[in-house]
Amino acid sequence: MVFGIISAAVHVAAGAVLGQLVGGPVGLLVGAVLGLLVGGVFGWAITSAQVYGPDARGVFLFVVDHTWSLLNTLVGALYLAVHLLFGHSLDRATSQHSCRVNVLEGVSPRYATTLGTVCAGSGPGIQRHEDVHVFQARLLGPLYIPLVVANYVLFTIAPVWLLYHDHAGAPINRFTRYFEIGVYPHVWNEAIAYRIQGTPPR
Repeated sequence: MVFGIISAAVHVAAGAVLGQLVGGPVGLLVGAVLGLLVGGVFGWAITSAQVYGPDARGVFLFVVDHTWSLLNTLVGALYLAVHLLFGHSLDRATSQHSCRVNVLEGVSPRYATTLGTVCAGSGPGIQRHEDVHVFQARLLGPLYIPLVVANYVLFTIAPVWLLYHDHAGAPINRFTRYFEIGVYPHVWNEAIAYRIQGTPPR
């Protein structure tokens, strides 16, 4: 319960600071309220599922997630809130002491998606892949999301990946495949994760 309360308080403080920077005193109030809503949901989830264990690892990763990797945690908390708003379920069994929040349903039936410490639609066959993304976010902290977004933009408008793409095994023969088979598996964070577990889409 302590982790959940501290997490909610950190979300409120972060929302207030961001709000103040964007909109002055009114922004501070709006940001604090939004931080309370999103942080309250995230705090409830990590308490309900006992996401962070009381051991040294759990405490350390909680601190990392709420300091250096706070931007990723904020994005993940918002992502979790949207999932729960759509009626998706918290996977308490796989979340317990894992230092990540698992949601049973994903955005797409074909893919699991991880933002910050929140994994949606994952399973035993791809959980190590998703855990790589959690690790990447923790390692790079506030740089992670900008670096991922920048790589997606770069590979969309300047597809250098075409030079080393497996054209025979995964042909790019229609518009949707350009993104699903081309851009997506070649961005740096996905390429690393697929090397550890999983098979890129073909």
